[in-house]
Amino acid sequence: MGKIKTASRIENVGKLLEFYTQVYKFFYGAPHPSKFIWPMKQVPLWARRQENPMPLLAAGGTQILQVIGLDEVGRGPLAGPVVAAAVSLPPIDPESDLAKELSTLNDSKAVPHNERVRLAEIIKSIAVYAIAEATVEEIDTINILQASLLAMKRARLALSIPTPALLLIDGNKYVPQLKDSQVTVVKGDSQSASIAAASILAKVHRDNLMDELAKDFPHYGWESNKGYGAPKHRQAIKEVGLTIWHRKSFSMGLE
Repeated sequence: MGKIKTASRIENVGKLLEFYTQVYKFFYGAPHPSKFIWPMKQVPLWARRQENPMPLLAAGGTQILQVIGLDEVGRGPLAGPVVAAAVSLPPIDPESDLAKELSTLNDSKAVPHNERVRLAEIIKSIAVYAIAEATVEEIDTINILQASLLAMKRARLALSIPTPALLLIDGNKYVPQLKDSQVTVVKGDSQSASIAAASILAKVHRDNLMDELAKDFPHYGWESNKGYGAPKHRQAIKEVGLTIWHRKSFSMGLE
């Protein structure tokens, strides 16, 4: 399955996928209303989404693809794993109560904690999803970028959706060793509902993990900084030292 050319701007993604909208119109009698990507200021991320199943023709017009959003969280922290999620959303009636419940779906960094937790529970109840990690040891061995891609690969392979599918991936890097078609979307977690949903699930999962680790390692403030290099965290490293959860390949900024 050939990869689709990387699109670094949202308008390029729209042009790239216009063909699929026309295919949908031809075979199903109406244009698919989302085209995957749309301006954030015009509609919320949940609006007009019908991504699972998303009937798309693969190369040659012979195969139907489902859309899966992929995102990761935790590339920057000094401690803890990097976490990825893969999400395929169901059809959502824009006039439904479910659409209203998802009206705040967005990049997880732009959503308050309590709202992320609420959204995560809804997403888990309606979507096909998987969450995966790459360990601290893997981060230190293969570097954080490769570990992030590994976590996304694991999340995709854990989904109960057959290959090939169409992957919408946050960022500008393809996930290696997958047989799916892939579209990379810079800042995709604020442009695609599927990617945003993956961002929410990954963020909530990782935050919960760091909260649990904070109980065993109370000096570092992980319950609040989630392993990032906050002053309390760096000071604790100076005074107490590193744990098995710290990324030894990262600069701790203690020089």
